[in-house]
Amino acid sequence: MKLIRTLLARKLLFGIVVVGISACNLPTTESANTNNQQTAQQVSQQTATNNQACTLVENGFGSQGQVKLRVEEVVTGLEVPWGIAFLPNQDMLVTERPGRVRLVRNGKLIPQPVATINVTESGEDGLLGIATHPNFAKNRFFYIYYTADKNGSQVNRVERWRLSQNGLTASPDKIIVDNIPVAQFHNGGRIRFGPDGMLYIGTGDAREPQISQDVNSLAGKILRVTPDGQVPPDNPFANNPVYITGIRNTQGFDWLDKSTLWVTDHGPSGDLGRRGHDELSLAKAGDNLGWPTIYRCESQKGMVTPSIVWREALPPGGAAIYTGNSLPEWKGSLIIATLRSQHLQRVVFNPQSPQKIERHEVYLQGQYGRLREAIMGTDGELYVTTSNCDGRGNCPPQRDKILRITR
Repeated sequence: MKLIRTLLARKLLFGIVVVGISACNLPTTESANTNNQQTAQQVSQQTATNNQACTLVENGFGSQGQVKLRVEEVVTGLEVPWGIAFLPNQDMLVTERPGRVRLVRNGKLIPQPVATINVTESGEDGLLGIATHPNFAKNRFFYIYYTADKNGSQVNRVERWRLSQNGLTASPDKIIVDNIPVAQFHNGGRIRFGPDGMLYIGTGDAREPQISQDVNSLAGKILRVTPDGQVPPDNPFANNPVYITGIRNTQGFDWLDKSTLWVTDHGPSGDLGRRGHDELSLAKAGDNLGWPTIYRCESQKGMVTPSIVWREALPPGGAAIYTGNSLPEWKGSLIIATLRSQHLQRVVFNPQSPQKIERHEVYLQGQYGRLREAIMGTDGELYVTTSNCDGRGNCPPQRDKILRITR
């Protein structure tokens, strides 16, 4: 009997260690470690509602999509094009991860970079996301997310730049958000302006899972700031740019409506003994997506259960709600670019209960290799970048490309 009690005690202790510690809404990581330990039994409890809402894809990535489409190569010759920003005159600014902002004009890649950024580049950091100011036509501002050397230490940073009138050069204007934690992996990097005119910034957990739950850390979050880098007064945490917590490494999000976002997140690759399970979640201001306390279709009070989870690693790159007219069957669907699984994922939501997935489909499987960015252009077409020259794919002679998805 004594032996049985000992074994049960060890089992309970192991469950506590594996699950980890949750600290949402607490002021410090230390207080999180003290007050928010969860047992494995608590974490694995799932309500019937959440089980119905979460689709767990155990095998593969979905059925083959049946919508007919056409893929056009816009430009080639790029090196890890990470983000695209569209200008009012139909020009495109494109970031290359080694630190170059490139210009695409009249369907051609201009040889000379618009700007060369002094980035540190190892693993998944470097020059990442880009976005234009909502009033770009007047102020010429665009924003970039990149990894910088700051007094001998690495930081991820969001900086504002001004594009020249001819569009061929740019100059730095202002640091918007600084000191975002950095690691070789899990740096986030997607930035987008929302329907409210605020700048949203996706960050990774910088390989420290627990700081995703710490609202005093900028890592493992979606941040929300004004175009000048101030904290909006209606942010969920007072005087804090943090908008959504509990993220491992997001590279894609878009808006269902003015206050609701679809957020993709990379699942673990050995963290806490877990693997796979990339996810897509519906989130609002102040929501906690649960990393690292919950994953798969698990649920816990105060945390968002994903709408869909893929057991096999996608992992997800950029994501965009399809708003174009060329593919009316896709209207309102979320289109996700995927890296390792090398396809476009189309996710269709239930219109009455959008947190529930009606179906999901696979397009372009293996045809263009790793896909990084997915974004709607000002012409109403979907644009996608390849990421085959990032050290994880097969880099072709034409290097990486920008693709236009149309009929």
